[in-house]
Amino acid sequence: MSSLCEIPEEDLQCPVCLDIFTHPVLLFCGHSVCKACFQQFSSDRGVQECPVCGKRFTGFLPPDNLALRNMCESFFRKRASSSDVFFCDVHSEKLKLFCLDDKQPVCLVCRDSEKHLKHTFRPVDEVAPLLKEELKTSLKHLQEKLESFNEMKQSFDDTAQHIKTQAQQTVRRLQEEFERLHQFLRDEETHRISALIEEENQKSRMMKERIEQIDREIESLSSNVRTIKAGLDAANMTFLQNFKFSEERARITLQDPGIPTGALMNVPEHLGNLRFKVWEKMQEIVHITPVTLDPNTAYPLLFLSDDLTHVKSSANAQQYPENPERFDYYHCVLGSEGFNSGKHCWHVEVENNTCWSVGVTTASTQRKGDVFFDTGVWRVRYMAGQYTSQSPLMARTHLSVEERLKVIRVKLDWDRGSISFSDPLTNTHLITFTSTFTEAVFPLLYSSCTDFPLRILPVEFSITTEEPKQQPYHPVAQDC
Repeated sequence: MSSLCEIPEEDLQCPVCLDIFTHPVLLFCGHSVCKACFQQFSSDRGVQECPVCGKRFTGFLPPDNLALRNMCESFFRKRASSSDVFFCDVHSEKLKLFCLDDKQPVCLVCRDSEKHLKHTFRPVDEVAPLLKEELKTSLKHLQEKLESFNEMKQSFDDTAQHIKTQAQQTVRRLQEEFERLHQFLRDEETHRISALIEEENQKSRMMKERIEQIDREIESLSSNVRTIKAGLDAANMTFLQNFKFSEERARITLQDPGIPTGALMNVPEHLGNLRFKVWEKMQEIVHITPVTLDPNTAYPLLFLSDDLTHVKSSANAQQYPENPERFDYYHCVLGSEGFNSGKHCWHVEVENNTCWSVGVTTASTQRKGDVFFDTGVWRVRYMAGQYTSQSPLMARTHLSVEERLKVIRVKLDWDRGSISFSDPLTNTHLITFTSTFTEAVFPLLYSSCTDFPLRILPVEFSITTEEPKQQPYHPVAQDC
């Protein structure tokens, strides 16, 4: 018996519907048709008749052709499992064409149908390789996009973790700073309470001495009073004999006692303008710098001090997220505040640092990659024992410096577009750049020296008081 794969598809087609048999029945004449096709054909003719040979039957119920039905079902399963041959769900024809307009495979009958009128078709074998290559390109872009999203998600995860770390570190530093302030206030409280107690003890001792003195005077006066009273009660001769003595005792030589001036506590000395006096004294522990550094911009090899005024390079990189503000090529860090108006000045201690740059840059200058110093930077640099200067309009230029610089003064006049560098210790001018600023300008520090930091120096400040401005007096009429 021939295998199923050797049976021609035409032998499994119904002669009426021309499709693969569905529920085939066997007629007396030996032909087979679909049960539904036989019933429809006989109904149309009005008699039972074989659609193939025309032989008529009367009252005939054709039996199922089980063998043929099994072969058809096997054929359907075989066709469904084939990866190369697919059939149209509507017409059961092989899908040999691909509709470029609807982007789906079609059979020859579909091609001629109203649904695909005026559409463009290509053979499946011809269009499949082209579409595969096209889809491969799209898949590559999609995979790259997926990889990019995965990397970005990792960056988001790193950033979220870094935010928590920053918050914890900042809380710790805040607690340390406030503990210093609290300790200062506790010490100041102890000192002022001690001064108050000292004044209390001093004035209490004075009052005790005055009380002891007046007690003695009271005792003396009381004794005189008793003596004089006794003389008055004596006989006349006795009184007269003691009169001179009694008269002397009755004579008052003591001054009336009084509370001395300033005997009470000097309360205003302890409470008057107390908060201001404490704040004024706090200048001993408070320092202010015109520039603080932004750790979110620091190159991973840079370490900043807790007060954000020192920066030092290290051989070990810190784990920072790849945020847009951060430098990823140069050992740079920016100030936390940009200036977009006015005059500004700050001093940077560079003593002993062997490789540094001090200057300013604009907010929009590209911080990623190795092009940073080629655009939007005004600076003075020290490297390999040589001092140079650079600006966007001037290439790196040698500076003549007689002695090694210890401090650099940077003066920025944003409105006039002036940036000046000088040595404040010798009052020596180094260089001045001029430009026209259209955006915020940020202080810039660069350091690749691992032994000594760069430091923003604090500025001196003082507290002054002013007389309040006298407000004009405007009398207001009052109702009677």
